[in-house]
Amino acid sequence: MRALLVVNPNATTASARTREVLVAALEGELKLEVAHTTHRAHATELARQARADGMGIVIAFGGDGTVNEVVNGLLADGPHPDVPDLAVVPGGGANVFARALGVPRDPVEATGALLTALRDGRRRRVGLGQVDARWFTFNAGLGWDAEVVEEVDRRRAESSGRTGAHDYFRAALRRFFAGTDRRHPALTVSYTGPQPGQQPGREPGAPHEPLPDDTDLHLVMVANTAPWTYLGTRPIGPFPRASFDTGLDLYALRSLRTVSTLRQVRQIVSRRQREPLGRAALNRHDLSSFTVTASRPVALQVDGEPLGSRDGASFTSVPDALRVVC
Repeated sequence: MRALLVVNPNATTASARTREVLVAALEGELKLEVAHTTHRAHATELARQARADGMGIVIAFGGDGTVNEVVNGLLADGPHPDVPDLAVVPGGGANVFARALGVPRDPVEATGALLTALRDGRRRRVGLGQVDARWFTFNAGLGWDAEVVEEVDRRRAESSGRTGAHDYFRAALRRFFAGTDRRHPALTVSYTGPQPGQQPGREPGAPHEPLPDDTDLHLVMVANTAPWTYLGTRPIGPFPRASFDTGLDLYALRSLRTVSTLRQVRQIVSRRQREPLGRAALNRHDLSSFTVTASRPVALQVDGEPLGSRDGASFTSVPDALRVVC
């Protein structure tokens, strides 16, 4: 099988020695080509060309940003039977997508698991999310969480260093107390079609009813799988029911007052992994599509990558969008 290994050489665990071990192992089973990314969106270009060249599989070795770029290259013209399979060797700090698939965290072990899956012919189809024209694999967000991602990305570029959970924690505190507008909610969610996950008591065969708009929201977080992210080894997030096999899950906050927000954060980081409770929280499960509009420009992030400020965005769940070897 022809394969392309897309390597982000700046990823946390993508050392030269590790790359050599991976390449040697993969070349024993695959007709392998290796490409190193040199700039943002380079992985997207490489994956798009791999599809055009008829590659059988594209292997992303890097963090969640690299995986997101590869996915957007593979699906640049939409899902289709000729899209190469995707495989992931985790090389970043969080590796949320890989861990949600059950891929080992160690890149060498992950390569061994990948080779076993190839020999056994194991493939899994996963649903993905789209925000406007951008694909995402595990989460997206508008508001405070996206502002945090934006700040961490800017500081990483300025320092040419790597980031960890402590950087996001500090950025979250700075934005909460000195940056985010906590008085004036800007976001409205409009549900643009029937939402089957919202009618648990619906009689079989009964028509789905559209949901009313949710207004006056401070932030909106969207999940394609659980968890939202990891704090070291601990999975965290307000989406315990999110899955690659269902639609999108949504969590929003009606208030960013200090006390109510701390209550929400405490529930989100709890090991109990359940939907946060309280008047400030809004939870929606298994959504097929919806639109978020903003009364002022707000930050947007997908899979931990900042996309700048927007005055709105449309979200869609796409079932069985991609084949993954795992």
